[in-house]
Amino acid sequence: MAEDTLMTNEVKSTQDRTRDAEGVVQTSMYCAAGLGIIPIPVFDLIGITGIQIDMLRRLSNLYDVPFMESKGKNILGSLIGGGFSYSLAPVLASLTKFIPVVGSTLGAVSMPITAGATTYAVGKVFIQHFESGGTFLTFDPEAVREFYSSTLKEGNAIMTKEKAAAAPVATATVAKA
Repeated sequence: MAEDTLMTNEVKSTQDRTRDAEGVVQTSMYCAAGLGIIPIPVFDLIGITGIQIDMLRRLSNLYDVPFMESKGKNILGSLIGGGFSYSLAPVLASLTKFIPVVGSTLGAVSMPITAGATTYAVGKVFIQHFESGGTFLTFDPEAVREFYSSTLKEGNAIMTKEKAAAAPVATATVAKA
């Protein structure tokens, strides 16, 4: 009987931790998307990377995994930079902001989606990794490449849907002004 209660508490604790981790990822995703709007090229990337590093720190704390900032930065670079087309997307979205008027508009539209989607994918990958007992030292970007790619698509769909839902609100606000 006591053993059943212990198992129930462990399952509940695991479910609570997973729910908390999902909340960390969601908050980080929206913060990264918000920073994607910054009109100054490269500064947006620096801020987004900071949010992703902080997300990894918070997830590692939830899973009692020692946080290693330098290892986290290397992992982010290899995970996000591993898929050529996806690795260039944030850089290109940021650099388009150098083009007067049109570039700022294109960057402001594409960078929030890209930033939110990559942050979401990185978070989901690390939730899976930490839940399976992994650490920063045992992380293998190549082993999770396919999962990262599928969660990046999920993140892109979420951010695109959020952007579409926000557009009518923004239009109505501008119309009132």
